[in-house]
Amino acid sequence: MKATAFAYAKPASLAEALELLERPGAKVLAGGQSLIPSLNMRLSSPELLVDITGLQGLRGVSLKNATLSVGALTTHAEIEQSSEIKAHVPLLAEAAPHIAHPAIRNRGTIGGSLALADPAAEYPACAVALNATLVLESRKGKRKILADKFFKGLFETDLMPVEILVAVEFPAAKKDDKSVFLELARRHGDYATVGLAAHNERVVFFGVASVPVFVSLHEAKAFVKEKLQPDPDLYHSRETKRHLAGVLLERAWTTLSTSR
Repeated sequence: MKATAFAYAKPASLAEALELLERPGAKVLAGGQSLIPSLNMRLSSPELLVDITGLQGLRGVSLKNATLSVGALTTHAEIEQSSEIKAHVPLLAEAAPHIAHPAIRNRGTIGGSLALADPAAEYPACAVALNATLVLESRKGKRKILADKFFKGLFETDLMPVEILVAVEFPAAKKDDKSVFLELARRHGDYATVGLAAHNERVVFFGVASVPVFVSLHEAKAFVKEKLQPDPDLYHSRETKRHLAGVLLERAWTTLSTSR
């Protein structure tokens, strides 16, 4: 199957991209690792693709005032290899190698992953666990939103059609901070059956609901046992996924609870 016909534009600046995005039926193309397959399967039918891959200002990592800013077009491979991210946001660096395979990590971007909001993806859970701030921009200006307010439902976010996710801001890790990333998948590179991203007292499960599921560390064991109702999939029942969530929590517990 092939994609339906659409117009294509590759803007030379963010201002031009934002202007193009106000046209009816316009959609942003970043890494394209999720969008292109959906186009070919006709799950998405935009009238105009706005290709922002040439906007170098949306790439890279910078540290300022104890906040690490990651440009939306920074690839998974760049995140995995970044010494600054390993030093200041180790949870994100730990998650990156779990994403798909090297060819996809070389092209897929953090902005694309967060904007897609796949419930089994790694970065949305990391962003919530780290209490990250997402920076959104339109022709009216910038606005910022906390990650736990950004994800609204299955593939649904607070991102408006005329906005572009331009950066993600993470609080830089302090000396005594602790983080853990774990996931279980049928094969390495597959989307997670169940995953856990945690930073200090913030524990976030993914692959269990339409959005990342946040719970505080001291409530996590009771929550998994009594309240967690994971969405079953083709291979795993609700009970199996609840059990797996408990297994991951037990593996993470010692690291997170030490000296707390």
